[in-house]
Formats: sequence, C-alpha cells, structure tokens
Amino acid sequence: PAVVKIDAASGNEEKLELDPAGLAAGSPMPEQFVRNAYTDSTGRFFAGLWRSSIGAWRVTYTENEFCFLTAGRLRITDDHGRQWTYGPGDTFVMPAGFCGLWEVLEPAQKYYAIYEPPSS
Repeated sequence: PAVVKIDAASGNEEKLELDPAGLAAGSPMPEQFVRNAYTDSTGRFFAGLWRSSIGAWRVTYTENEFCFLTAGRLRITDDHGRQWTYGPGDTFVMPAGFCGLWEVLEPAQKYYAIYEPPSS
C-alpha cells in the first residue's frame, strides 16, 4: 500500500446534506463539504478534510472521530450542558456515544480520522 497525503486537493470534494430536522432552532442551514482521502479495506476507517459554514445541529456519534481544526471556531455542547470551544490548531476526539449540539461559530475546516466500530 502507498502512503496517502491528505490536503485540499485529496479525493473528490462532495457536498454534505444535513437533515433539516436536526438543525438547532434559528440556525441557518450550513453548507458542508468533505474530501474523503482514505477508506480502509474494512470500510470502517476513514480520513480526510471537512469544511462548513456557520450553523448548529444535533449530533449522535456511533463512530470515534479524531479532529484537527485548521480554521474557524466550534462549540460543542453535550446533553448534560458541558461545553467545549475550539479554534485553529486545536485537536480533540469525538467518542462513539456522544450526543449533543455541534455549532460552527465561524466558517471552519478540520482534518478528520474516523473509526466506525462494529455494531454490538
């Protein structure tokens, strides 16, 4: 196998469509794009680049996601009211089982690596 470089030219950029029912009250519909640069042979591990305009929506993670924010600002609030705010250069993990609100406060971009564990 070859080493895979992940950057703004990797893979094909695809527009993501959020379910309007998941938007937070009063949130604009964000425009989101993803460049998935790598998928392993099991189809459970992915890596690439994501970007989004301003907006807020509910999330429920079934996957584990490593995130490295390169632009913008995010606020993540769990269902218990705990909040985390991230800016360029911040790195964090969204664990499987997390439920809450994901808010893009300023247009954002991140590198991601996602592992989707098998269903149990």
